[in-house]
Amino acid sequence: MSSETKLRDAIARLAKSMYDRGLTVGSSGNISVRVDNGWLMTPTGSTMGCLDPSRISKLDDDGVLINGDPPTKETFLHRAMYEMRPGTGAVVHLHSTHSVAVSCLKDIDPKNVLPPITAYYVMRIGTLPLIPYFPPGDIKLANAVREMASKHHAVLLANHGPVVAGTSLEDAVYATEELEETAKLFLMLKNLNTSFLTDEQVETLKNKFPT
Repeated sequence: MSSETKLRDAIARLAKSMYDRGLTVGSSGNISVRVDNGWLMTPTGSTMGCLDPSRISKLDDDGVLINGDPPTKETFLHRAMYEMRPGTGAVVHLHSTHSVAVSCLKDIDPKNVLPPITAYYVMRIGTLPLIPYFPPGDIKLANAVREMASKHHAVLLANHGPVVAGTSLEDAVYATEELEETAKLFLMLKNLNTSFLTDEQVETLKNKFPT
């Protein structure tokens, strides 16, 4: 089995896992993985619950479709991350419920949306900026993500959802899941007197586990 075949199978397997746990619904959400001569991306209009590995889109370095079905319409979000973060091996974009809910709140800090609730959030995400709202497919959205991507491997699109880059497919998926779980915790704790990690504790984690 070739390494590309294994990657295709892994994309389908992890996509189904997220779909089955309600992290994405319908035909929302998309995944991409860097390969030697381009990218593998989930196809447009597909559901992450039952991807056919053989029909996953393959694009060359210029974004031209080589084989498989036409790629996600949000390809530009993925390419913005790869362009600004050369070490990126995979990107996950979801419309996950709790992350989207947080992205709609008026009283969040656009420079860092979620507080440091857990060590694992700090270790996997670190700082999460909010990207202003743009209609899906708007090139201004890609430009806004590109501006943030050089300093942040995860961003939250207002009224839309997270875009998370990782060094590998698993790394990107696990970080996205950690973000969604933290968003859920944030909403649960929002009106409660909560103890977050201190600045010193956060700095220690960031130094020991740089994102």
